[in-house]
Amino acid sequence: MTTVLEQRYRTALRLLPSCYRAEREEEMVEAYLHGIDEQDRDEMRPAWGEVASIAALAVRTRMGAAGAPARYATLGAVVRLFALLSVLLQAASALTERAFSLTWFTGAPAPDRELFLGGFTGHGAAPGLYEATLWLLPLAWTVAYLALLRDRRRTAFVFAALAALPGLVSAMGHPGAGWGTVSLAPAVFSWLTVLALCCGFHCDAPPARLPLASPGPALMGTCVLMGASMVVWPEVAVTGWAGGSAFIAAAAVCLVARCRSPKHVADPALPLALATVGLAVLVERTLTLAFVAQAHVPGSLIVASAVQAGLTALLTAALTATGTRSLTARFRTG
Repeated sequence: MTTVLEQRYRTALRLLPSCYRAEREEEMVEAYLHGIDEQDRDEMRPAWGEVASIAALAVRTRMGAAGAPARYATLGAVVRLFALLSVLLQAASALTERAFSLTWFTGAPAPDRELFLGGFTGHGAAPGLYEATLWLLPLAWTVAYLALLRDRRRTAFVFAALAALPGLVSAMGHPGAGWGTVSLAPAVFSWLTVLALCCGFHCDAPPARLPLASPGPALMGTCVLMGASMVVWPEVAVTGWAGGSAFIAAAAVCLVARCRSPKHVADPALPLALATVGLAVLVERTLTLAFVAQAHVPGSLIVASAVQAGLTALLTAALTATGTRSLTARFRTG
């Protein structure tokens, strides 16, 4: 006779994929019920730790754990690659923005430098330390990137979470419409990256590997590209603009590489992960475009932002179509 406790365990086990339950559900239920008197099973509930472990196992199996079906293995590869590319983009963005700020500071007039320093020193020691910490924390994206590529997953997750905090503070400090909506998009992107790191790089996941480039040159090349895009068009010298330029270049390289090298055609993970990054960039650029369109800004800025958003949308669609075709071909042949 099925007891209430057994039903509750089976309900919790529904978090797991059906293929996993079909193979191991009975064994798991038996293990959970082992040592519990029959007469007590109608009054008990699964412990919160057991439910949490089942939820973690559900995430792991859907992110390509050992023996997972092909669709879950592909999903895990896409999530891991999305996390790695997102960390790379945000690390380059943080480095480029702060390099530009320091370069501007060294050559700025004295009143402008005093105004800049006033944000750190004009409100007392504690607020100044707080503002300086918020300014420096995004550099932790670089530590997370290097730690991830060295397979230090917990370190990468901790530093990514720290790096994402200033975006959350900025979004909460500007509630409502206007700039608050614009600042919300990068914050959501940052925390989606942290979530992807947590879910994708579980204990059974393979080490992070950056495709088509070495880790160091990829980071430095992205920084140079972002910095160049800001120098060429100083009127739009913001990291959101530079991030869009970096995505456009990466998407173009990916599509060209898949056309020239047959070995890349069969792998759907890279185009789908890059398309997900492109979608996040597109949302950010669209919100920024809507904001600047309502403000008193030069028409050239609006046109440039619109052109970049359009290119981002086209390349995201092309990557999605390419990845979907590869995914369909893989499942058909598999």
